[in-house]
Amino acid sequence: MFKISEIKELIKLLDQTSVHELEIENEGYRLSIRKPGKAEVISVQPAPAQHTYPVVSVAPQQPAAEKPAEASAAQAADQAGLHKIVSPMVGTFYSAPSPEAPSFVNTGDKINEKSVVCILEAMKLMNELEAEVKGEIVEVLVENGQLVEFGQTLFLVKPE
Repeated sequence: MFKISEIKELIKLLDQTSVHELEIENEGYRLSIRKPGKAEVISVQPAPAQHTYPVVSVAPQQPAAEKPAEASAAQAADQAGLHKIVSPMVGTFYSAPSPEAPSFVNTGDKINEKSVVCILEAMKLMNELEAEVKGEIVEVLVENGQLVEFGQTLFLVKPE
C-alpha cells in the first residue's frame, strides 16, 4: 500500500515536471496520478494478479501554453529580430555561480559567443550555458532558482 507521504511527494514531483500522467504499481496496489491543471489522485486500487513486479508508466503532458509574459516576450523577439537563448534541458536555472556572487549577466550587458549566461542544474550536475551569440542582453525571462523546461526561452539578445 502507498503511504500518504509517498503520494504527496509524488504529486509534488509531478507538479514540477512536464509529465502529465503517472501510474505506479507497488505491493499489489496501483496508483494513478493525472495532472490536467494541477496534480490530482485518480485512484488507488488493487493491481491485477498477473503483475508481480513494480510497473511505472509515464505519459508526456500535452504541450502547455506559454505563460503570457513569456509568450508576449517571445513574439516581440520574433518581430524585433532578437536572438533567443533557450534551455537545452529540463533543470533549475541559476543566474549566478553561488548565492553570494553577482549574476553572470543582467539586462544591458554585452556578451560574446563564449560568455556564460547561467547555470542549469540537472540531476545534481551544474551545467554552464554559453551565449553562442555576440550582442546585448535585452531581457532575462526567468528568475533565479526557477525550474525551466527544454526549449524554454531564458534570455533575449540583440545580436551585433
